[in-house]
Amino acid sequence: MKLAEALLLRADLQKKIVSLRLRLTRAALVQQGERPVEDPANLLTKLEGALKEFETVLFKINQANLEQRLADGRSVTAGLARRDALVAHHGAVAALIAAATKAPERYSTREIPWVVTVDVAQLQVKLEDLGRQLLELNAAIQAANWRIEIEW
Repeated sequence: MKLAEALLLRADLQKKIVSLRLRLTRAALVQQGERPVEDPANLLTKLEGALKEFETVLFKINQANLEQRLADGRSVTAGLARRDALVAHHGAVAALIAAATKAPERYSTREIPWVVTVDVAQLQVKLEDLGRQLLELNAAIQAANWRIEIEW
């Protein structure tokens, strides 16, 4: 199985676990004399099976990410960590630009005016560079996901 397929399986299992949990909580309490729409014991067994499968898939994904390399020689895990840091950096710079370019709310001309304390043009260049780095890294990770084979 390719790593990309395992990631899709993980996402499906996450959705299944959320659904089973919701169904379990709905079946946990009924009015006296009523029966739950679904058997809680059966749902709990299904949930435990899905969680066991999720644990196995997650382990295999994490193991592959640690052992396998991107084209630049970094482990996939290192690439994912770099991607998370780039996403956080990109978000912070975008928020800074938004804050600096927001029109201040002034109620009268007698108020003290606001002054921008950052170079928005320079920040915009930085934001575009971070976006480019993020795009390139995501492409490298996706390529690896479809190249890496996971052994079961």
